Amino acid sequence: MRWIVRPADGHTVRDVLSRAGADDDAVGDGRVFLGRRRVRRGDEPVRGGDVLRIAAPDHRRERTATILVHSGDLVAADKPAGIPTIPDHAGSAHALIAIVARALGVDAGRVHATSRLDRDVSGVVVFALTKAAAERLSRARTEGAYARCYVAVAARAPAAEAGTWDTPIGRAPDPRLRMAEGRDPVDAKTRYAVVALASGGETLLSVAPMTGRTHQIRVHAAHAGAPLLGDRAYGGPSRITLPSGRVVEPKRIALHAARVVVPGQDGAPVVVTSPPPPELASLWSALGGDPAAWEVAASCALS
Repeated sequence: MRWIVRPADGHTVRDVLSRAGADDDAVGDGRVFLGRRRVRRGDEPVRGGDVLRIAAPDHRRERTATILVHSGDLVAADKPAGIPTIPDHAGSAHALIAIVARALGVDAGRVHATSRLDRDVSGVVVFALTKAAAERLSRARTEGAYARCYVAVAARAPAAEAGTWDTPIGRAPDPRLRMAEGRDPVDAKTRYAVVALASGGETLLSVAPMTGRTHQIRVHAAHAGAPLLGDRAYGGPSRITLPSGRVVEPKRIALHAARVVVPGQDGAPVVVTSPPPPELASLWSALGGDPAAWEVAASCALS
């Protein structure tokens, strides 16, 4: 809902929400925006002409996430596809960071995402629980000591079986997207290897991003002629017809953060792994892929 505040609507966000018939939980859920800013309190003042945006509540079953590791001042969770890592335009209660905070019994303000996965990507996300942990993991990313391994299913194999994608990534005409050599490009580097092929040429990839650009793996794979299944934004097919006539329709992007290694509080590496989500394991098997290849891809043994 988009509501332009009129003088008769009241003097606070709460007044306007009441006038608009919005539900009482809208502010607490993080679903109310004043202009581009998320509203934190119902008593925030408003003026005539202000624009409020109120997202509808998410009535889907409450999402949960598995805590994979809780080690000292960091925690790692297994993010399912379909939820954002951090709050989005639809609110904050459904985001992974809020789910993790509830699981730990702490305020969401104490939980800091040290990396982000796109909504339709699954796998390991590491959160810092203290400022010192956030700074340590930020340094680790800068120094190359924050290692990430993804498993992806591409529509076809890239030209070379292994190597490094290093095309700079910039902004696309659509502000939500990125593109290789787009506007204001920045350096980006992704190591990859072909692990296995399915009967129709679909390809299981092991991928390790060395930088952390928005949509980096998805953009690099598409630029290499190997768009990921289910990734319609970057040319990936969302419908595959098998030789048998069976139609396979990926409902999400075929990309999973399978393994992350970060320095722990004592300096020792903390290794976190996530098993293949059922929907991707089933997709790979339906394509005729060898299930055992997933474990090989998740090891990220890239030369």
